[in-house]
Amino acid sequence: MAANPHRVVIVGAGFGGLEATYRLAGAPVEITLIDRRNHHLFQPLLYQVATASLATSEIAWPIRHLMRDRPEVTTLFATVSGVDAARRCVLIDDGSEVAYDTLVLATGARHAYFGHDEWEQWAPGLKTLEDGTTLRRHILVAFERAERETDPAKRAARLTFVIVGAGPTGVELAGTIAEMARHTLPGDFRNIDTTKARVVLIEAGPRVLAGFADDLSAYAQASLEKIGVEVVLGQAVTEINREGVVFGGKLLEAKTRIWAAGVRASPAAEWLGAPADRAGRVQVEDDLTIPGHREIFAIGDTVSINAWEGKPVPGIAPAAKQQGRHVAETIKARLRGAATGPFRYKHAGSLAQIGKRLAVIDFGRFKLRGTIAWWIWGIAHIYFLIGLRHRLSVALSWLWIYARDQRAARLITQGSSKVM
Repeated sequence: MAANPHRVVIVGAGFGGLEATYRLAGAPVEITLIDRRNHHLFQPLLYQVATASLATSEIAWPIRHLMRDRPEVTTLFATVSGVDAARRCVLIDDGSEVAYDTLVLATGARHAYFGHDEWEQWAPGLKTLEDGTTLRRHILVAFERAERETDPAKRAARLTFVIVGAGPTGVELAGTIAEMARHTLPGDFRNIDTTKARVVLIEAGPRVLAGFADDLSAYAQASLEKIGVEVVLGQAVTEINREGVVFGGKLLEAKTRIWAAGVRASPAAEWLGAPADRAGRVQVEDDLTIPGHREIFAIGDTVSINAWEGKPVPGIAPAAKQQGRHVAETIKARLRGAATGPFRYKHAGSLAQIGKRLAVIDFGRFKLRGTIAWWIWGIAHIYFLIGLRHRLSVALSWLWIYARDQRAARLITQGSSKVM
């Protein structure tokens, strides 16, 4: 490495940040990778932690372990509070600073409650491992509390699960909770019939999986309803409180509420005073740099860019990985003095699981649904996991669920009986 290597600071070890780090291997750079958590999370399968299908260790990896063979990479477990673009340094919340020559912001997104942040205490979202284990506790404790409840109305509220938002996460959560109640849990309880649990999926728009083709959306809705999910369309939620969810002017009593309706970008745009869209995503240049700051890149859920045949790039893992790859190649080209081009997103398809044997896949002109789609969905997700041990572990867990309807991760943690 050169005596004074180019200093690259990457904030965020998600799909985009990790991909940029990997792709910079061998370049004459010194990398500092900063994340407020010590692990990389495979977020597409986080809902399976929440629904007791997988353990946390099967979808997360310590960042330091991933970087153990990269001596040029320094990993910092820290929370970034801002960026001083004039002095080219990242500000840490403990008052320290990290200088950079090139900065990559891959800071992801957070929950968005459309101006009703007070709803978060009653309807948590699903973005982190902590979110996953918290929701798993809420779901499992709901059945435990219902087992002890003697009042029929209160028992019904305990056995009612509401998911707000019918995108892929909402659909996957609804389908898995319904199947768990109908196939996994019935033999475990004596005083309740878990098959009578209500799973209600509420969507303000006209259909589920709005990003998929109409026929796949219709198939997904019909499949959800077949396994017992109540799908409510065209109804916006107007209130969420301790008792339940209000929509259509009526209160549905439910002790478990899950938010899957929207996200808001990290405060990266605020740090830099950069232009942003309504969701707080930075509006970057065509090469993913911040306007007016050629040395700062932003990628993943942090940004908004029309680089998919003139359309906005979706906030999904493959897009973040492509952006991370583009940024790494741009940095290397700049160090060689070579010209660089704009980022162009190549869509590989959209996938969503409906139940343990059903999924939909939209490749554009080519579409799949049903069991075959479920197998392809599973193979694709296993392929992108890191390490042979994790791939084998997840594959065995899924095969066990497929064959025996059993979920081995039904552990109530973070306390014994407290529930929201």
